[in-house]
Amino acid sequence: QVQLVESGGGLVQAGESLRLSCAASGSLSSINAMGWYRQAPGKQRELIALIWIDDSTNYADSVKGRFTISRDNAKNTVYLQMNSLNPEDTAVYYCYAVRNKPAYEQYWGQGTQVTVSS
Repeated sequence: QVQLVESGGGLVQAGESLRLSCAASGSLSSINAMGWYRQAPGKQRELIALIWIDDSTNYADSVKGRFTISRDNAKNTVYLQMNSLNPEDTAVYYCYAVRNKPAYEQYWGQGTQVTVSS
C-alpha cells in the first residue's frame, strides 16, 4: 500500500502562486509515476501533471507553462508549483501514484482545496 498526503492548498487571488506538496509513504518500490489530478465542481477529475521515474514530465494544456511538477526522492515528496493562478484553477487537487509491478495499482491522496478568487 501507498499513502499520499497533500498539503499547501488554500485561497489566493488571481495571478498569485501556490505550491502543493505530496508526501508518499509505504511500499514505494516499482512506483512508475506520480502526479496531480484536479476536480472542479461539476466537472470530471482531470490529470494535470505527471512525473515519471526517469524524471520526464507531462502536463495538461490548461496548465502548461504555468505549473511545474518536481520531486525530492530523498523526502519521497512530489511538488506542484502553480503560478499565474486564475479562477478556472479552482478545484480539489489530488496527489496520484501508479505502479505496474507486480500488478497495476493506482493510489490517491485525500485532496487539498485550491481556491482562486478574481
